[in-house]
Amino acid sequence: MIRHNGIKRFYTILILFFLYAPILTLMVLSFNSSKSRSHWGGFTFDWYISLFENEHIMQAFWNTIIIAVISALIATIFGTLACIGMQVMKKRMRSVIMGITNIPMLNADIVTGISLMLLFIACRVNMGGATVLLAHITFNIPYVILSVMPKFRQINYATYEAAQDLGATPTYAFTHIIFPDILPGVISGFLMAFTMSLDDFIITHFTKGAGFDTLSTKIYSEVKKGVSPEIYALSTIMFTLVLALLVIVNARKFRPKKKGGAA
Repeated sequence: MIRHNGIKRFYTILILFFLYAPILTLMVLSFNSSKSRSHWGGFTFDWYISLFENEHIMQAFWNTIIIAVISALIATIFGTLACIGMQVMKKRMRSVIMGITNIPMLNADIVTGISLMLLFIACRVNMGGATVLLAHITFNIPYVILSVMPKFRQINYATYEAAQDLGATPTYAFTHIIFPDILPGVISGFLMAFTMSLDDFIITHFTKGAGFDTLSTKIYSEVKKGVSPEIYALSTIMFTLVLALLVIVNARKFRPKKKGGAA
């Protein structure tokens, strides 16, 4: 048993090493005064200072954040409304809609990206930030639906019907009884949509047009001439913020509850 546990522990450490070694390398390079990735020129914060002075990178960063937040918010609203609409459908029709919802997730990103690009060209739409936003909303909606729908299956509709029998309007009964139950799924769907939008490259690359960049397309354009150390600094800041957020959330989750006063 001890040997078996040792192998499992070694296997876990090995996986974590391969996951985080590249990130640690990136963080170290963000403090390297030399632009060379194979030569250590000394410790410096210059790349962090020049990062905030680089208008192109900062513009790409804000484009990424704005697109991710707006697309995730709109996709969450439409995805939640779609789940509400599916509750009044027959079981067969609901299965058909869920099957159609799964297609974009199983489909290759390059197919979705090219399809949307051809659609915008056919509609004679000038590609830029608006088309990227529409594309992100489109591929985010299925993730929201698949996050919210399981919560609807756990709802006890007898409580909702009882509230209406007692005089509550359908809107009041939904906002005070149904919505609190599906709220964890709505939040999960929003976070999933935000993450997918923040991380997307292929669909953005085909729908962005000239003169508009997100972080992913900006980094891709710099690969040919060499990624600037400012990108290392920005990636380090983003990783640190996410790590800090996860630590705070988990610390609050496992914080012992205060006992009530003595009776």
